[in-house]
Amino acid sequence: MLKDPVNELARMGTEAGGQVVRVDLGPFRPYLVSHPDHVQQVLTTEWDNFAREGMFWRPVRRVTGKGILREGDEWASARKILQPLFTAKYTATLAEDMADAIAERVLELDVHARAGRPIDAADQMTAIINQAVVKVLFGGRISRDTAERLAPEFATCATSIAFRLLFPFVPYSIKVPGDRAYLRAMNNINEIVYPLIDQAHREGARSGKADLIAVLLRARQQEDGRMDLEQVRDDLVSMYATSTETTATSLTWLWAVLHNHPAVSARLHEEIDRVVGHDQVRPEHVPRLTYLHMVLQELLRLYPAGWIIPRQAMADTEIGGVRIKAGSQVLISPYTTHRLPEFWDRPLEFDPGRWADGAAPRHRYAFFPFGAGPHSCLGQGLFRIEAPLVIANLLSKYRLALTDPQPLTAVPGASARPKQQVMLRLTPIETDPRT
Repeated sequence: MLKDPVNELARMGTEAGGQVVRVDLGPFRPYLVSHPDHVQQVLTTEWDNFAREGMFWRPVRRVTGKGILREGDEWASARKILQPLFTAKYTATLAEDMADAIAERVLELDVHARAGRPIDAADQMTAIINQAVVKVLFGGRISRDTAERLAPEFATCATSIAFRLLFPFVPYSIKVPGDRAYLRAMNNINEIVYPLIDQAHREGARSGKADLIAVLLRARQQEDGRMDLEQVRDDLVSMYATSTETTATSLTWLWAVLHNHPAVSARLHEEIDRVVGHDQVRPEHVPRLTYLHMVLQELLRLYPAGWIIPRQAMADTEIGGVRIKAGSQVLISPYTTHRLPEFWDRPLEFDPGRWADGAAPRHRYAFFPFGAGPHSCLGQGLFRIEAPLVIANLLSKYRLALTDPQPLTAVPGASARPKQQVMLRLTPIETDPRT
């Protein structure tokens, strides 16, 4: 569990055939839930009895505060405010601006490519996604310099809580590995975010403007005219984190996967070359990149960024014949469910072909990379646009190769990023000027 908790939990769940497992962590004994029927029960049919409460949520909420990642009225209020910004119709209107922002940022990698200088995949994927999210969700209110200061602080918060997630029963009066980095990053986030909110508040919420800060400022305006700036901060931080982390994490895993599966890589290059050619990647290309969609589905199956979904039972209940007492911690693990041989042929094999012709898993809840039920991720529609645009932009311009191929281990933070550094060498794809 200490060395590789993500895969150890998956081993427990798969060896149990999806049955409920009691995980023995000394004084802390949560229940691991992985069978799709049980996932459906916890996240959908009885979701109101399995709340986002308990010790697993403490390290996350130290930075996200009150809002979309909480429960009850705070969650309902935040979701009602934010949901219009993440509908399929609205995200489609953002696609052109997002394509421009991604293309502009990818073009900057050319200086590294021409110099033969490797890039850090995690850093660059975060930077590309960060620039796109800032442009389309924040309406240019955040400068590029500020955004580039903000992104690594969120990455630090996401990875430095690993110890707290594995040993959530340790009191906060006892300092553990990661605490210092986490608190420093959280303070840095506040020093960046609060001035942004204050400035937007002084300037007015740009009535009619639908960027995230404007929407939050208008929605959180109290009847007496006062503004709950702390609540705006919590909403803003939560949505910024969830809008960038999943995509950046998934894209970091992708390059190692393509290295290990050259046939998949070759077919992906062929499709992008055929659909995009030498043009700039545009949103209208995305629906025609069908194999890329299959690759992304398989990537989300084997490497879901949200590797664990904690819940707390609010009343006595039963899951799969196991009595669960009120107050017990339940761990849903997409990483485990997506590997159950009862629901996936060759579950450990990366095979985009299993998604051909819109194929669906054998069980609706055998695949849930963005969660499920009322708490499902608002940003999944954004992912379906931005991830293909990033990949198509990169692969239409470069051949990407790992400089140091090695087995990767997932770090158990807020998301499951590779523990090892993934360094890439970019080779420009030269085009015939006569074509």
